[in-house]
Amino acid sequence: MRIALATDAWHPQINGVVRTLEAVGREITALGHECLYVTPQGFRTIPCPGYSAIRLACWPFGGISRQLDVFRPQAVHIATEGPVGLAARRWCRTRGMSFTTSYHTQFPEYLRLRVPIPTAVSYAVLRRFHAPASRTLVPSETQRQRLCRHGFEHVHVWSRGVDTRLFHPRDKGFLGLPRPISIYVGRVAVEKNLPAFLDLDLPGTKLIVGDGPDLKPMQARYPDAVFTGFMEGEKLARHLAAADVFVFPSRTDTFGLVLLEAMACGVPVAAFPVTGPIDVVRNGLTGVLDDDLREAVLAAMQLEGDACIEYARTHSWRCCAEDFLSCLQPTPGAAVEAAAAAQTASSSRV
Repeated sequence: MRIALATDAWHPQINGVVRTLEAVGREITALGHECLYVTPQGFRTIPCPGYSAIRLACWPFGGISRQLDVFRPQAVHIATEGPVGLAARRWCRTRGMSFTTSYHTQFPEYLRLRVPIPTAVSYAVLRRFHAPASRTLVPSETQRQRLCRHGFEHVHVWSRGVDTRLFHPRDKGFLGLPRPISIYVGRVAVEKNLPAFLDLDLPGTKLIVGDGPDLKPMQARYPDAVFTGFMEGEKLARHLAAADVFVFPSRTDTFGLVLLEAMACGVPVAAFPVTGPIDVVRNGLTGVLDDDLREAVLAAMQLEGDACIEYARTHSWRCCAEDFLSCLQPTPGAAVEAAAAAQTASSSRV
């Protein structure tokens, strides 16, 4: 089956959306399908207001229409609501083709932190964008319920995975920092609520791995914390595995891939009991959820890592990709091909 994945979030960005689409694309290709990424690459771009690291394609409809006409997709999935997503949505609607969408980011809440736009207005715009989709995919049951409360329809859960070949327990001694080490990995931006972590009175070291628009102000405000900047791959995995607890102060994430990555490294999670952590963390087993984040951190430090590792291993990217394929709305001629690919995948697991 020929599958087009349309996304405004793409390289050089490194975030949960990009990593999810890359991992799923690799898996569905391995399952015998053909995948086309429709992205801002090749178009003139401008910086996203308020977040210059994100580049938005300018007037991409013509170019994207040509890409899709040549590829002749049998299924289209639209991952984001930006210019690329809008262009792919328009292409599908003008040709009477069904498509699916996904909701990766609590954009109304993010936007409200930066500008005084009521979340009700933003949700209305997003509801209109997703309404024609045959299915809107979200990463957790809590997020599905949230969107349903805001009037979204046909919302389905599509969970996430982790690469346990990269993220696994490693030597904890190579950092040489005072212990215990409380680590955060992710964007350094207002929506991540980092002061809720950095203001805590905790023993040992607070380690911040990541980049973002608020990095320099945070470094100046919290000189006792260790800021490493952006990391990926083996270097990131080593730092993550060296920590004693992973602290996730965000209240606005829809999932949090890094939660699974920390657990795969045997590192328990401390977080607020909100959308994302509620669906990913097994409270008291793989982490601690508490409205008092300091209590959550101190309690999570006492947990063993084995339960974290075992839980993370149940979330493979192959399972994530198979769930994704089952949610697509292929053209009638592609249904037989999709069933054949699924049968091949099933046989390979025997």
